[in-house]
Amino acid sequence: MTPRSILAVTDFSLQGGHALARAALLCVQHGASLTLVYRAHPGEAPPPDAAVRLSHHALQLRQRHHIPVHAVTRIDFSAADMAREAAGADLVVWGTAPVRGLRAWFRAHPAIQMLRTCPRPVIVVRSLAEQPYQSLIVAVDLSQVSHRLVELGFALHPSARVELFHAISTVNEGKLRYAEVSERAIQTYREQCRSYAQGRMFTLSDSYDARRNRLSASMSRGDPARQVVVQQQNTAADLIVVGKHSASALSDLFLESVAQRIVRDARTDVLVVPHNFEPASRVLAIQRLTAELPVRRVKAGAPQPPRYPNPAAQTAGA
Repeated sequence: MTPRSILAVTDFSLQGGHALARAALLCVQHGASLTLVYRAHPGEAPPPDAAVRLSHHALQLRQRHHIPVHAVTRIDFSAADMAREAAGADLVVWGTAPVRGLRAWFRAHPAIQMLRTCPRPVIVVRSLAEQPYQSLIVAVDLSQVSHRLVELGFALHPSARVELFHAISTVNEGKLRYAEVSERAIQTYREQCRSYAQGRMFTLSDSYDARRNRLSASMSRGDPARQVVVQQQNTAADLIVVGKHSASALSDLFLESVAQRIVRDARTDVLVVPHNFEPASRVLAIQRLTAELPVRRVKAGAPQPPRYPNPAAQTAGA
């Protein structure tokens, strides 16, 4: 997916400034248009000159990068308003100051909350944006969705180095020990999981043979979210790419997803890709064709699930 329209969210914090700079770089790279919106920090009123400051940022970015930039002057944005703005963009670049204290543990990140009503890829920006991303870590669960994550990473950053990373969850081993299964049986199960994951990882990486010089693959064992964050710290990758299953607010609160934990704990930028996302430009094109042409469509039905379960799959939805 090549983004044609990007929405940048800022609260005028340090992260908000990084987000505006990152969004501008992406627009230059892909020839996209940019829209700026302001979002107040939870529990705080927006500054009285928020609309003026946002328009000033738009003018600066337009003159510096020679890209089309539009500032949304409406400031009192509700969650529904933000979702409607995001629905018209192919990519959302989010830059708000991190929430501190207990609120950070009992409420999902605002970008994750937005994904419930508007499934658009969103980059949560943490780092200074001085150049395009040079290296990416794509957290894969070895399902069919993993291909979409890798393709999106390559499309957004064609020249970046990409590392496919998979963490084999050890939750099932704990269940086996609780059931008093022998250590030998657990070791056999562990080897089966590793062998299966290695085969799937090889198949996934082998499908991108043309990009072999910029593609690598690695694996580890343990909690998937923690292992992804540790791997990013070891490799100093610029961006983490992770998928996100659709979930309710209650589910995100009590069954925190891998994507939500990575967004909370990572100190670098994170691209969260909803599993059911569609580019806004494609949706608008389909709507336009539907209005103009009487096209007969045949429903193909839902894709069939894999015949065998993946013993190495993550237990928590990414």
